[in-house]
Amino acid sequence: MQNKVFYFIGIGGIGMSSIARYLMDLGAQVGGYDKTPSTITSSLEESGAFITFQEEVEILPDAFKQRDVRVIFTPAVPSSHPQLQFFEKQGNERMKRAAFLGEITNSMSTLAVAGTHGKTTTTSILAHFFLSLQSPFTAFVGGMMNVHKSNLISTGRNVALVEADEFDRSFLQLSPNIACITSTDADHLDVYGTADEVFDSYRAFGNKVSDVLVVEKRVPLEGVTYSIYEKADYSITAIAPEGFGYRFDLTSPKGSYQRLYFSQLGLHNLSNALAAFAMASEFGLNEQQLSTAFSTFEGVDRRLQLIVENNRHVLIDDYAHHPTEINAVFETLENAYPEERKCAIFQPHLFSRTRDFMDDFATALSQFDEVILLSIYPARELPIVGINAEALAEKISTKVNVSVIEKHQLLAQVSLISARVKVVLGAGDIGLEVEKIKQKLI
Repeated sequence: MQNKVFYFIGIGGIGMSSIARYLMDLGAQVGGYDKTPSTITSSLEESGAFITFQEEVEILPDAFKQRDVRVIFTPAVPSSHPQLQFFEKQGNERMKRAAFLGEITNSMSTLAVAGTHGKTTTTSILAHFFLSLQSPFTAFVGGMMNVHKSNLISTGRNVALVEADEFDRSFLQLSPNIACITSTDADHLDVYGTADEVFDSYRAFGNKVSDVLVVEKRVPLEGVTYSIYEKADYSITAIAPEGFGYRFDLTSPKGSYQRLYFSQLGLHNLSNALAAFAMASEFGLNEQQLSTAFSTFEGVDRRLQLIVENNRHVLIDDYAHHPTEINAVFETLENAYPEERKCAIFQPHLFSRTRDFMDDFATALSQFDEVILLSIYPARELPIVGINAEALAEKISTKVNVSVIEKHQLLAQVSLISARVKVVLGAGDIGLEVEKIKQKLI
């Protein structure tokens, strides 16, 4: 793809930016639009990409207005976007991100991670395993790996590690050799309509896997199984908390390994680590070497990320934006800090998701002692009448101290939190406030 020109509409997205970085590494000229500046867009600019935050076509340099420019766009971009309309009218080749990722990986051996929860962490751990064993690969990760500060890790171009995103049935654009499905909980019902349709899409994805499908034991699909809860092809037992992680035993079809250590909190993360181990083993990486690599994984940005821990405050940041994920975060905090009061600072993501899971969100948040709710982050959606943070607050248990605020009021509200343990939750722009909260607390 050297000497090619690519333009990304929505370039600041975590999935879009990794592809943009990949193309730039190949020598391509890359530009793009995003709604707001971010650390991602700044980093891309520093690497030589043209970035604009204006929708007008006139702002584009001539190099990005030509008919031979390939246009990559995210489904979150409305069809009315002026730049998208310009390229459509001009006849430029246009592709959704997922289709283009499928094109990139079509000539590679591909390991793909699918599931409602855990995709980013599992893919990151899988990349960590490949790095630890010095096995060449390119990973497109849906988050920033802490040690690398990047969502693209590349040491070779014959093997691809990718997240298989179920939104808009995007993962059906991939043709993986090995894949994993971590969970099939209902989500994106604005796209699918019903939970059955969600599951059918996962079944269709599984049918596209050419070599090995790895599935969490409770997922009702045929494949190589893994579990931290029951006997499976790959299983973890004798789990014991130790430090900021777990000591455990692991059994696989190839052997047994005792007293291993995983360096991250959260049983759901331990399950994700086992999924990555199973995929790496099925690919052919040495299990003995893999078993020692659990202890050196340094985590992913906004996945149970410990920001502050002192006598007065604990601050944790997590991407959780689904009730199941919030439950997993609370369980982890309850195990790690059983005697401490806990406060959730939550920004709901999407009006449709808040509507579809309103009661489940309320139940999950009712486990906390305090809850601060921000206005719903709309992403690609228009407001839905009656669906707002206030409606969610009304459903949360009356035993919980609930506040509904706007984002600009957050720092002032943080000062009023009595709970020592505070966790920031959400998939919108709430993550941008974490550093400000940290400075407030230290």
